[in-house]
Amino acid sequence: MSTRREFLKQSAVITAGTLIAANTPGINLLETKKVIIIGAGFAGLSAAHMLKQNGFDVTILEARNRIGGRVFSFKINDNPDQVIELGAEWVGASHERLIAMCNEFGLELKDNRFESRMIYDNTYYPRGGWDYSAEWNAKFDQIIKDYDRLTEEDKIRLDKMDWWRYLVNNGIEPRDLDIREYLDSTDFGESIRFVSAFAALAEYAESSEYNEMDFKIVGGNGRLAEELAKRIGEENILTSHTVSEVVQTSDGVMVRCTNGKTFDGFRAICAIPTLSMSKIKWMPGLPNEKTEAMNALQYARINKNATLYSERFWQDEAFDMVTDTPAHYYYHATKYQPGPGGVLIAYNIGDKADMMARQSKFLKEKIAVENLTPAFGDISNLAVKNVNYYWGQDPYSAGAYALYGKGQWFTLMPILKEKFVNVYFAGEHVADWQGFMEGAINTGEEAAEEIMS
Repeated sequence: MSTRREFLKQSAVITAGTLIAANTPGINLLETKKVIIIGAGFAGLSAAHMLKQNGFDVTILEARNRIGGRVFSFKINDNPDQVIELGAEWVGASHERLIAMCNEFGLELKDNRFESRMIYDNTYYPRGGWDYSAEWNAKFDQIIKDYDRLTEEDKIRLDKMDWWRYLVNNGIEPRDLDIREYLDSTDFGESIRFVSAFAALAEYAESSEYNEMDFKIVGGNGRLAEELAKRIGEENILTSHTVSEVVQTSDGVMVRCTNGKTFDGFRAICAIPTLSMSKIKWMPGLPNEKTEAMNALQYARINKNATLYSERFWQDEAFDMVTDTPAHYYYHATKYQPGPGGVLIAYNIGDKADMMARQSKFLKEKIAVENLTPAFGDISNLAVKNVNYYWGQDPYSAGAYALYGKGQWFTLMPILKEKFVNVYFAGEHVADWQGFMEGAINTGEEAAEEIMS
């Protein structure tokens, strides 16, 4: 039975076979090895790194004034050893390529697993003090075991249903459904009523025991971006260069930026979110089905509301907690980082994220602090500083990561991944599952491999 990753590999092979005829004849690949890469997130950086290692000349054009894309490591105070992630957070135990890169570059990984508490119906449940019902645990265990027996037709049928409906159809009781909504929406960034049942089931069936929330890079995930940039050559990465136009001719690709600068290559890789892709003028124009797929794909509205406290009153480095409050989900963002104080991030999703982002700075901190009251009482006097980032209003992505809804995985994904003449596409939105740095790296390297093949 094929996994999502195998499905994508098969789709890539089919796509490559159907598009060979679109390549322009007469280009000497040995003489024209210049590749233009749009986007300096992990997909673009990984593609550039592989190409550079194999003798290609690369130029990365990045609209932001920094590298890393949706990896956003942030120092919240004067303690140089305390770094939080306002963007991509976790390295999963099954993220083989990312872990290999960290080992190669000498980046240390620290355990970042948590043991969850819960606030439900104004009651605090400590670690180990809550669970799903025995009946649902047994039922879901069987669902996961049966995943390997699903046919491709079964998966396509599942993809046409949302995750909430699938759980209800499988007899989940109201309390169990509530808890799954709080926990699973944390994974997908929106209510489970909006998520493809296949995309959700596949993630839980194919991921690690902790759902890929296993490790984090010491010093911040942005350190990996910095190490990649060193090997690519920082002179080959141009930030504050927003691409406005991509022109494909018989000689290759010409990319124009809003500052008037142009860059030529025999191939290009577009490694940016669909929102930014849609703002580029493409000549010739993108196929209608690709444009329609870009317009159909949603990105998760996630808000990270980080509060620095003068002491770690939660008294457990592995603290996290799901709630039915507006704060939604808390986790210890400075786990194993030295210092008397520490940071809890309130991680809001969907409408909760939009609501939180629109509050004043005072109310953001107040909500984050007051929603902890059932667990810890009044700790408002311990709050030192509050920092907020709402990915739903990010000007380049309008969301944290891609969200495949009902009927979209098997229809949109192959189209979004498909090469267009001399331009290849990469990014977490065309990875085997969304929201992880590993997926971005995989797709960037796959695009580079296609160019080199």
